[in-house]
Amino acid sequence: MGLKETVGRQIGPRMNELAPGLTGGFVREALNRAIDGVGPLAPAAQAADKQLREQRGDVERAIHEVIENNVRIAGAQGFATNVGGMITMAVTIPANVTGLAVIQCRMVAGIAHLRGHDLADPRVRNGILALLLGEEQVHELVRNRKLPSTPMAIATAPVHDPTIDRVISAVVATDIVARVAGKRLATTLGRKIPLVGGVVGMGADGYATWRVGRYADREMLPRRR
Repeated sequence: MGLKETVGRQIGPRMNELAPGLTGGFVREALNRAIDGVGPLAPAAQAADKQLREQRGDVERAIHEVIENNVRIAGAQGFATNVGGMITMAVTIPANVTGLAVIQCRMVAGIAHLRGHDLADPRVRNGILALLLGEEQVHELVRNRKLPSTPMAIATAPVHDPTIDRVISAVVATDIVARVAGKRLATTLGRKIPLVGGVVGMGADGYATWRVGRYADREMLPRRR
């Protein structure tokens, strides 16, 4: 069992203690902010359309740029929220979790938009959240019947099933908190130098975001608008 799985088991029941307020509801709020835009981050569809124009209508190249841009943003926030070391963990874990969720939601929503999916559709939104779990985690959850199907199947289901909204939100929230906390323990328990934690956090968040982007690129197939 890896560090992520071990931490995930321990953190699930203590998520409110480690990251107050970061339950399933925060995942939906992160998705809404990613799609609508927040602070300096343009709405997901607007940012994706800008890349499509810059790539002269080439959807695949635009998706590549969407992934690369958000990987860089994720790396920057990973550095900023991991540079403080153990002392600031209680403050920066919630910030890191929220930032990573918004950035990854924004990236995946941009990919879905470029592939012709309607971001206002609740089925598509559930598919976007499921993609944040990563391919291996999704396959395991589907196999254990904790998710009804793959993200693409969820996004294109004949009808929206409201009962899975809460399930997906809770699973994604627990997974993101476990990843962030596990990364923090791995980088700060053995390394007391704050700057090192920032560099490792930058690499970890950037790489995790790249993997989610690659999975979304493979999973979200084109649809007619």
